[in-house]
Amino acid sequence: MALLVSIHDVTPALAPKVDTLWALCRAHGVTPALLVVPDWHGAWPLEAHPAFVQWVRDRAADGAEIFLHGERHDEVGLPRRWIDHWRAFNRTAREGEFLTLDAPAARERIERGLARFARLGLEPIGFIPPAWLARDACYAVAADCGLAFSESDTAVALLARRAWIDSPVVRWSGRTAFRARASAVVADLRWATQRRAPCVRIAFHPGDLDHPACAESIARALPRWLGDRPATRYADLAA
Repeated sequence: MALLVSIHDVTPALAPKVDTLWALCRAHGVTPALLVVPDWHGAWPLEAHPAFVQWVRDRAADGAEIFLHGERHDEVGLPRRWIDHWRAFNRTAREGEFLTLDAPAARERIERGLARFARLGLEPIGFIPPAWLARDACYAVAADCGLAFSESDTAVALLARRAWIDSPVVRWSGRTAFRARASAVVADLRWATQRRAPCVRIAFHPGDLDHPACAESIARALPRWLGDRPATRYADLAA
């Protein structure tokens, strides 16, 4: 059975919390995947923060798999249709950057992100859209760009094979006190109901640390799941 652990929203804007989550994972012997945002909200370009870029490169040298996680992560300038509102309902606070993008627009952002990573010495193995929200065409674009992996909120994509592996994801939200407590309850329910799933993901976000209920749930969840199955790399799924 597989357990994939990742840290989302890896950006210099949230560096202290990213580092805290990294330290938590390493304390349990896990090297998480890092989902890196090239220019968080259009205000935090990686090029302007060389020390943080070096931190990411060092973590990659430690074995962390790197993912492109959008270009800027937000939806600024991207109008939603009614169906987009329905798909994103209760899932994101206008952070679904790829929610409304067709294939050409998605390609532009993915290719720009990959070009920036190349200049910075970062070698991503995959692309994961912010909030796991994207049109189907986006995954085909990521495959065309030579990336091996992607995700939705229900499955992991092996892009080269055009195959999907069902995979529930344990996640939290510290955006409000209600969401924090509710997500902690849901995390416990996932343990109770999905612990026999062949492939499970644990997805940490820096904002999870904003409320004690989330932070305490995270501290329980990681050792609990690791006691049930070893942590796995995305590359192991392809093998």
